[in-house]
Amino acid sequence: MADPVTFSSDKGAYVRTNAWLAAFAMAVAMVVLWLIGNPYVWTGAPAGLAAIGIRAWYLASEELVATWEMTDATLTGPGSRKVALNQIQAVNTIGSFVQIVTKGGDKHLIKYQADPAATKAAIERAMA
Repeated sequence: MADPVTFSSDKGAYVRTNAWLAAFAMAVAMVVLWLIGNPYVWTGAPAGLAAIGIRAWYLASEELVATWEMTDATLTGPGSRKVALNQIQAVNTIGSFVQIVTKGGDKHLIKYQADPAATKAAIERAMA
């Protein structure tokens, strides 16, 4: 049996993902304020930034320690997440996330990967 492969969260990917999310939240907040006729549309930008910044700070201690481990037969994640490799139907990348879709329809995210394409390739190699 080969040594387990681990997929850990990357701090740089976490920061980049939340920066993009903050930019999106800022734009949406400004558009909403503009649509409702608020004369202070610019206040949407700091509101969106603050909302995502606080969320990112609050979740960092949990998200940055999340690790998935892959053996010859299973992919085990945080909590009670466990997927048999022969039950994986699809492996997708979504930004810095890798989505695992099982044959039963369950979906799992391996979040904040520095190189999601490499993570996907490693899982697909193990499945073959």
